[in-house]
Amino acid sequence: MDKGAPVSVLFSDEEGEPSLQLYCELIQKARFGESFHIKNQGCRVGAYVLGDTEITPLDYYYESKRYSNMDAARTATENLYRITTKGRSIKITPFTGEKFDIMLLFLMPERAMRIVQAQAYISGKPFEMRTGGIASICSDCTVYPLQGKIGISLGCKGSRKHSKYGDDEVVVGIPFKLAKEIDEALGKIPGTND
Repeated sequence: MDKGAPVSVLFSDEEGEPSLQLYCELIQKARFGESFHIKNQGCRVGAYVLGDTEITPLDYYYESKRYSNMDAARTATENLYRITTKGRSIKITPFTGEKFDIMLLFLMPERAMRIVQAQAYISGKPFEMRTGGIASICSDCTVYPLQGKIGISLGCKGSRKHSKYGDDEVVVGIPFKLAKEIDEALGKIPGTND
């Protein structure tokens, strides 16, 4: 990463503290050295995605004019990746080598491309990106990778507005079970200018 450190996300059965900050804000702060152990966070979309509530963000998305009609907003909401069985807390820390469920990276597009190439080096399969430009850090790059796949997002209005990561950065979520393979593959594939 050009700025900050990778962020480790670990779902835990230990007790966490309530937080009024948004999940994406906490991730951004962890990127620059802070650590958190939360039981909830302050974003209504994040609360739905991270399993804190069953109340969908349907009305919020429609009323914010992100979608042309209620049916489009409903389709977007139904396609969010979300946790249905929630643990008691989430540990969010700068990566130190300890166990994690998801590692989040904020990368320039060329470096994100190398992650995609490393994944292709292992399996030969093309990378499939699926995003609606909403719930980027919580859904696309945290919950989706829990399925054992890399998640990449161009961001969303909320995460870019509230956590202020760079316009030149994309977010990559890597599940624990793929991290070692990806790291090893990065050391074997040719460099961009080789």
